[in-house]
Parts: sequence; structure tokens; C-alpha cells
Amino acid sequence: MKGRIINSVLIFAAAIFLTVLAIHVRTGATADSVAVLKTAGMTCDSCSTRISKTLQTLNGVASTEVDVAAGYVIVGYDTKAVKPEVLAEKVRGAGFESQVQEVLTPERFKQITGRSLGKKTAASKGCCGGCNAKQQNESPEKEQK
Repeated sequence: MKGRIINSVLIFAAAIFLTVLAIHVRTGATADSVAVLKTAGMTCDSCSTRISKTLQTLNGVASTEVDVAAGYVIVGYDTKAVKPEVLAEKVRGAGFESQVQEVLTPERFKQITGRSLGKKTAASKGCCGGCNAKQQNESPEKEQK
């Protein structure tokens, strides 16, 4: 009897652990479309990281690439879960000007660039102060408008 109780508790604990793990693991997001967002105000790797993390909170976002120097954010996403305008809106919410420039299929993206879409953001080396200062300075303006 005591062995049965211990086994039941262990099975219950394993089920809870797997449930919690499943909530934290991002699964099932596949990109059937690629949005190219023209984005202004990015100044460093910290900006890139913030944009990627912000976009990854949306259901349906499979991958992000941020090109700070060129001013582009490339997002692989599922069209059934999210629209490209919502992606640009999310980037604007993170403190950057952003608009949808183009929407492509993953195949067309590969034809143009010669590679598949994948997460290509550099590790954050800290902030130069530009992105955080810009976001703090814009917040009161947004409230005034």
C-alpha cells in the first residue's frame, strides 16, 4: 500500500513537472510568411535583443532577425496566428518606429537572400544609452498627444 502511494505521488509530480515545462517551452510556431519591417531608432545590440524578445511574446512568431545597421526587423510568423501590422505595432510599443515594408513567403525570402530564415540576433553587449533614452523621452510625448 505504501509503495502504491509513493508511486502515485511520483507520477503526479512528474505530470506537474511536464506541464510546467510545456508552458515554458515554445513549440509549434512555424513560419508560413516573412514580414520585413522597416524600423528606426535602433542603435545597439540591446535594441536588437529587446525587439526580438518583444516579438517572441506573440503567439505565431517563429523567428526574428534584427539588422540594426540597416534598420530592418525580419520576422517569420504564422499568418493564422498574427498579422504583419500587429508585428509592427508590437515593435512600436517597444519604443521604435516601425512599419511593414514587405511580406514574403519563406521560399521567396530564401530566393532573395540565399538562406533560410532563422534567429540571427547578436548577444547583447549592453546598451549605448540611445534606445533607453529614446524610450524614456518618447513616453511623455505619447501621453501628451
